[in-house]
Amino acid sequence: MELGIQDVVRVTGITSRTLRHYAAIGLLPPSRTAGSGYRFYDDDALVRLQRILLLREAGVGLAEIRAVLDRGEPDEVALTRHLGGLRAEQQRLARRIAAVEATIEARQGRRELVAEKMFDGFDHAQYREEVEERWGAEAATRAHDWWTGMSRQDRTAREEDAADLAAAWADAAREGADPRGAAAQELAARHIAWLAGMPGTPAATPGGDTTAYVRGLADMYVADPRFARNYGGEAGARFVRDALFHHLDASA
Repeated sequence: MELGIQDVVRVTGITSRTLRHYAAIGLLPPSRTAGSGYRFYDDDALVRLQRILLLREAGVGLAEIRAVLDRGEPDEVALTRHLGGLRAEQQRLARRIAAVEATIEARQGRRELVAEKMFDGFDHAQYREEVEERWGAEAATRAHDWWTGMSRQDRTAREEDAADLAAAWADAAREGADPRGAAAQELAARHIAWLAGMPGTPAATPGGDTTAYVRGLADMYVADPRFARNYGGEAGARFVRDALFHHLDASA
């Protein structure tokens, strides 16, 4: 199989400009270029593009993606690992859906509210491998120990804080607030303080590069649909990112 650049745009939804950028930085060169300059992508290039898109959805930066792909790991091995993660995410979302449905039914008086069922699927340990990849095993261990060491009441309070913060961000974005305005900047300060309360992260580590950490997370909120959903979608995530960036710039 070999596709021209417009066919790749059609089947993937990414732009020709993005494909050209990937070629320019050595991330995804076309398999061949015709005399007219038209680019073509063969099976190997398309598989590489699939891996790039999977990693982008996980919030991995382009430089990191190139380093991962250039390790030479067989595609089927890497894709099998991705598939395992996607299936785990599918199962977790199914559990969360069931938990939320049960809560709605309880609020409607159709069943008893059970805390254990309410929080089924809200297991933070699932992100341990991702945390290790981004910030190291020590950070993952500290975060895991902190989370598992909390009482259920404290965990619930922490999750409620996160939900309240996400809802406040989403509301501000829907209302068309200025990311540089006072309301958004107050949320940005609250967000960074919330991050600083998570042991193992650079924001909570003395001398840690909080600015780079928060910028990386803010970009990930936009790039990763799992996070963007917390803020009402990609537009809301962009609002959060812009507000956090401005707060960091103003505090520098």
